[in-house]
Amino acid sequence: MFGFLKTRAASPRVALANPAANAEAVIAAVHSAQRDHVQVLVLPELFLSGYTCGDLFRQDALIRACEDALTRILRETRDSEVFTAVGLPVRVGGKLFNCAAAFRRGKLLGLVPKQYLPNHGEFYEKRWFHAGLSLQGTATLCGVTVPCGGILFPLTPECTLGIEICEDMWRPVSPGTLYALQGANLLLNLSASDALVGKHAYRLDLLRQYSGKNLCGVVYASAGAGESSTDLVFSGACAVAENGGILAEGTRFAQEGTACTACVDLQKLSAERENYTFYDNLSALPPSPVHALRDSDALPDLPLDAIDRRFDSAPFVPAGEHERGARCAEILDIQSAGLAQRVRHTGAKKLVLGLSGGLDSTLALIVCARACALLGRPVSDVLCLSMPGFGTSARTRGNATHLAAAFGAEYREIDISAACTGHMRDIGHDAAVHDITYENTQARERTQILMDIANAVGGLVVGTGDLSELALGWCTYNADHMSMYGVNGGVPKTLVRFLVAHEKERHPGTDLAACLGDVLETPVSPELLPPDAQGNISQKTEDILGPYAVHDFYLYHFVRFGTAPDKLLFMATRAFAERYSADELKRWLEIFLKRFFAQQFKRSCLPDGPKVGTVSLSPRGDWRMPSDADVGAWLY
Repeated sequence: MFGFLKTRAASPRVALANPAANAEAVIAAVHSAQRDHVQVLVLPELFLSGYTCGDLFRQDALIRACEDALTRILRETRDSEVFTAVGLPVRVGGKLFNCAAAFRRGKLLGLVPKQYLPNHGEFYEKRWFHAGLSLQGTATLCGVTVPCGGILFPLTPECTLGIEICEDMWRPVSPGTLYALQGANLLLNLSASDALVGKHAYRLDLLRQYSGKNLCGVVYASAGAGESSTDLVFSGACAVAENGGILAEGTRFAQEGTACTACVDLQKLSAERENYTFYDNLSALPPSPVHALRDSDALPDLPLDAIDRRFDSAPFVPAGEHERGARCAEILDIQSAGLAQRVRHTGAKKLVLGLSGGLDSTLALIVCARACALLGRPVSDVLCLSMPGFGTSARTRGNATHLAAAFGAEYREIDISAACTGHMRDIGHDAAVHDITYENTQARERTQILMDIANAVGGLVVGTGDLSELALGWCTYNADHMSMYGVNGGVPKTLVRFLVAHEKERHPGTDLAACLGDVLETPVSPELLPPDAQGNISQKTEDILGPYAVHDFYLYHFVRFGTAPDKLLFMATRAFAERYSADELKRWLEIFLKRFFAQQFKRSCLPDGPKVGTVSLSPRGDWRMPSDADVGAWLY
C-alpha cells in the first residue's frame, strides 16, 4: 500500500553447530513475521550453523544437517507469504560457499554466495569457504535446482530485491551497488560482524551512506547471542536504513535475540532515482552477471494498519536543537552570500526593503544585515520602507520601526492610504468594497514605491516572499511577487519562523530579541483588510488557507518525491493525528493542490534568488511546470 514494504531484521539466539535447533528459531521468526504483516525478513549470516563453527565447517555432517534444517524450514513455512533470507554453508561443485538462501511459501527461490571473504585480523573465512565472485549458474539444494549467484528478486511491481553478505557491503564497489544500478531498490545484508569499541557507530554511518548513495532501503541483520565467545563477541546488531537515514535499530547484546521492523518507502526511493546520473554510473563499471529471477507471484499488498511508519510533521525543520541551530546558521549564510554576490555584481548603493514588521520581511532584514557584513558595508546601506495602508496594525508598524533601529538600518515611512484611495477612484472602484482589487491595489502600490525609490537611490529591491507563499500563490502578481532579488524564495514558512528565532537567540536580553519575539508571536497576515474594532489584525492567512505547517508538509512530499494525494493524506493523518482531523487535512490538501496548480503562472516568472534546500520552485532549476496544467488527476 502506497509503496510501503514492511521489513524486519532479526537475530534470534543461535545454537552453535545445531542446525535443527536453529531451524526452529527460523520457523518461529517467519511465523512471527507473518502475524505482524512483515513482507521481507532477513536473518544473520550462516545462521543455520552459527558463524563461529571454525573447522567444523569442514565436517560434512554439519553441512548435511544445515541442508536438512532448511528442508524442514521450507516444509513448515509453506503457508507463509514472508520473503525470507537466511545464511548457511552450501556445497556447489565440490566447493563450500557461505550462502544466503531465499525462500517464500515453502519454495526455495535462489542461493546468493558471499563474494568477498575477509581473511585478516580475527577473520579466516578463506580457510573454509570459496569466494562467490565467479559463481553464477544453478545449484541443487533440498532436492530442487535453483539460480545461484548474483540474483535480482522481483517481489512487487515496485520492489526489486538484492542480497549480499557482510563483507560485500564494505567493499568500494559492492555487489549491492551493482544490484542497485540494475534496478534493486531493497538490499538485504546477512552479517556476522563482531563487536568492537566504536564499530557500531561506524557501521550505522556506513548503512546511512550505503542506503543514501544507492538510493535504496537496506535491511541488515548480524549474528548475536549464542555465537562462540572464545575470542569474539557478537552483539546481534540489526537495523533498517533508507536513503541516508536509519528507520529502525534493534537492541544489541540481547541474550535471547533481537529484531527491528520498519516500512521502507519504495515510491519515495523511485522518485529519488529520477536523477538520471544514478543509472549513468552503470556504464562506467565492468559488466556484472546478475540473474533476474522471474517470479510472477508477487507479495500481497500491505494493509494500512500494518504500516508502522511515522512521519515528521515539520520535514523542512531539523528535529534536534543543535542540528537545527547549525542548519539555521548555514541557511542564513547561503541567503546572505547570494545577496552579497548580487550586490557586488550590480554595484547597488542601497538594499531597498519593504519592512512590514511581519516574519518574512524580518528575515529579509536579517539577511540584508549579514550581506552588508560580508561586503564590509554598514547596515545603514539598507533602506527599510514602512508603507502602512488600510490594514496595517499598530503592532506591526511599531515592530518595523524598532527592527530598523535595532539593526542600524535607514528607515522611512510612506503611508499609501491616500495614493490607493486616489487610484481606486481613478479606476472607478468603490473603496468601501473590500475585494481583491481593494487588496491588490495596496500590494502593487507598495511595489511601485520600492522600485521607484530603488531607482532614485541606485538601490536593489530585496524580495521578502517565501517558498510557501510561492507554492500557494499567496502573493499579488507583479507586487510582492516581484523584486530584484528574492532572498526568501527558497525558505518555507515553517523554517522562516525558526530562522527568526535563531537570530533572537543570538541577542539574548536585548531590545532586538524582545522585538523579534513579538514578531514571532504576531499572526501571519498580508494586512490588506482593516483591523478589527480593537485595532487587532483581522485578516489571518492560516484562517483562510489552513495551517502553514500542513501546507509545508504537503509541499515537501509533493515536490520532493512526487507523492500522490491519497498517500499525502495518509501520511498527514499520521503526522498531525494529535492536532487535526482527517476531514480538515483533506480539505487543506484540496486547497493546496488547487492553488498549487492554478498559481504556477506566478512561479514561471520569479525573480532570481538562492536555493537553500532540496525543495525549490525556481522555473530555471528544480520545478518546470506548465502554467495551464489541469489539477483534475490529483483530486479525488
